[in-house]
Amino acid sequence: MRTSTTLATYAVGLVAVFGAALGVGAVIGSPIDMSTTSHSTHESMPGADAATPAGLEVSSGGYTLSDVTAPERSGAAGTLSFRILDSHNQPVVDFDTLHEKKLHLIVVRSDTTEFRHVHPVLAADGTWSIDWTWPSAGTYRVFADFDPTDGTQLTLGRNIDVAGEFTPAPLPPVSTTASVDGYTVTLDGDLTTTGGPITLNVARDGVPVTDLDPYLGAYGHLVALRTGDLAYLHVHPEGEPGDGVTAAGPDISFHAQAPSEGTYRFFLDFQHGGVVRTAEFTVTAGTPAETPVAPENHTGGH
Repeated sequence: MRTSTTLATYAVGLVAVFGAALGVGAVIGSPIDMSTTSHSTHESMPGADAATPAGLEVSSGGYTLSDVTAPERSGAAGTLSFRILDSHNQPVVDFDTLHEKKLHLIVVRSDTTEFRHVHPVLAADGTWSIDWTWPSAGTYRVFADFDPTDGTQLTLGRNIDVAGEFTPAPLPPVSTTASVDGYTVTLDGDLTTTGGPITLNVARDGVPVTDLDPYLGAYGHLVALRTGDLAYLHVHPEGEPGDGVTAAGPDISFHAQAPSEGTYRFFLDFQHGGVVRTAEFTVTAGTPAETPVAPENHTGGH
């Protein structure tokens, strides 16, 4: 895809870490280890540092995300397509299923004002494709989350520049509450570098939602991106529909761990009434202070 010279240069980013997805609950893929502190911003070639967080490499583990073909300008309808190539530069055609799909595609504009989690179709020649229209100009990061049958689960990423009139947007302020289509989602828990529980509570018009729809094998999916380089983590909630333990809301619980201190963007996908919605949050991650040890009491008599 050609890069337009009309694009303004800008830098932004995001990223994340924890236990799994695009959306609120269970949307795609399985947990990816993001417990590293690498901050690489380049598309790496085979042999790159294995500690690099997911989504920052174009090649890893003997697999490569090919060039992505898509409409060149915002508003133009077309097809987005790509292949996953093996170590011999041959297209991969055999994939294991991850949360009801063989590949999860997450597309995010670098300032995180646009976010999509979709599922392209695989052709016999190894080409993944989906109908596509860019909503706005800018630089986008395309994440492919997949598990090749003869390999291990990976998330590879590649940037695409989209021509058109571009207006960068500021990072939304830090908040524990998000509103979408009459739903209010409240985030409880701290994102830390040591990891811990994160709970998202879904309410509609002030009433707790207790009948969330199962979506891709879960009640919600959460994707976290680190601002600055868009380091990626697809996390999944604890439990699953039909296990006899996990309630269909209002709480969706995750385990989250940030690869570094900093600012992150959360995207929670959840489905209710047959419609998938995405709640967005800006959060900060820190390192918890060590619990002080009380000094021994030596005041007793002898």
